[in-house]
Amino acid sequence: MRVTPDGAVAHSPHPATLGSALTSSGITTDYSEALIELITPAFATTPELFAHLCDIHRFVYLNLGEELLWAASMPGPIAGEQDIPIARYGSSNVGRMKHVYRVGLGLRYGRLMQAIAGVHFNYSFPTEAWGPLGEALRTRLVGQRFVDEGYFALLRNYRRHGWLVLYLFGASPAVCEDFLLGKPAPDWLKPLGRNTLYARHATSLRMSELGYRNKSQAGVSVSVNSLDEYVRDLSGLIATPSAEFARLGISVDGEWRQLNANVLQIENEYYSFIRPKRTTRPGERPTRALGRAGVEYVEMRSLDVGVFDPAGIDEHKMRFLEAFAALCLLKDSPPIGRGDEQALDANHVRVARQGREAGLQLDWEGSAVGLDEWAGQLLEEMRGLCELLDQGESDAPYTRALALQQAKLADRSAVPSAQVLAALEEHDGDFRAFGLAQSTAHRDHFRRLGPPGVERLEAFAAEAAESHLEQARIEAADTEPFGQFVANWFAD
Repeated sequence: MRVTPDGAVAHSPHPATLGSALTSSGITTDYSEALIELITPAFATTPELFAHLCDIHRFVYLNLGEELLWAASMPGPIAGEQDIPIARYGSSNVGRMKHVYRVGLGLRYGRLMQAIAGVHFNYSFPTEAWGPLGEALRTRLVGQRFVDEGYFALLRNYRRHGWLVLYLFGASPAVCEDFLLGKPAPDWLKPLGRNTLYARHATSLRMSELGYRNKSQAGVSVSVNSLDEYVRDLSGLIATPSAEFARLGISVDGEWRQLNANVLQIENEYYSFIRPKRTTRPGERPTRALGRAGVEYVEMRSLDVGVFDPAGIDEHKMRFLEAFAALCLLKDSPPIGRGDEQALDANHVRVARQGREAGLQLDWEGSAVGLDEWAGQLLEEMRGLCELLDQGESDAPYTRALALQQAKLADRSAVPSAQVLAALEEHDGDFRAFGLAQSTAHRDHFRRLGPPGVERLEAFAAEAAESHLEQARIEAADTEPFGQFVANWFAD
């Protein structure tokens, strides 16, 4: 989130020098005009990825003026719903569609939930790995069908075990009281300092009932037992009318309020810990892309912004997530029944809200198991995978990344959520003051590094200029009425 020097949400437009939010491939906006989304290309190695991500930050800070990027996932002080400006993407039909979709999100779930920030880690296994893996598993599946089955095994196991990511990396145990918009706080949230609430043992309020695991999508279920079932369920929700959302209206007095009145407007409205993805063609819906060509990569979505990491994430986390994805792929992954989904989701919410509680029990196939025991087992199972991924490197980066996480089981004070609460004490429990201090430190870090190299800087600037030209070309070519454009988008 772009904020002013005092921590308030920025109401300035998305900086034009960063490019067009509609067409730029690397710097765009998410829900809000103030919520910057930074996107890296795909890379083969973690160091390449991390270097590029840092370069994007350096370029952004060259163009922010006095504004800051808020360092935490949960937003700082907010003066009500209207303090979150909805992102705009120009006058083209596709730009208007992106804006109307966001208007609908605000009406359906509230703007503040959309102001929460996070890190999405996109990952695919090397193409050349699937053949040997198929031989080792003696599968009868071939080609993309085997790839799809592999990725869906990963998705199921992430649903089973992904709470581990919240425990190890959750960094949002506190939030400004403004976030509740004057509503009474739940009994598990307590006052901490000035305008600040916290949960004593929380790891990630972002992924708790206060954030993306709220009751807004209670009853929404999408199977990850196969690609066909996933596409079927998600497509069905986009086509199923909702009486609740119908009361909001779609287009009222010429003003579009949402794209439709169905359970989901589009695929991205479904909030999940992890998604199967396929690069779409122009004008192609995500479910159709998956149905056409299968899974290309997965998007892990439960990672909080690393409030102590200037780039929001570090290389150790990336390597751990890569090894964790491999574990989820290779570990036995039977189908998940509808009745089991609620228990697995409840584990995530429990860890998000009280993950550092001593003796915390989770549900494993109807039986209670301690978080420490379960987490320890999963981390130990990753040891051989990390050694394999190290490929003989002298500094064993994957094994070191694993060791850092194993240390967090022995010492709860080492997890980021505990470190956030400790740092808040130094700021008298004031979340705004803490967030501003971290945001300023991150800005100073990148400014000390200076601009990215000349070649990279010129590439970013050229991409920004070209993106504005591309937006202009799209807008000039539009002749179809917006209502017809939306109807065609959802047509079978």
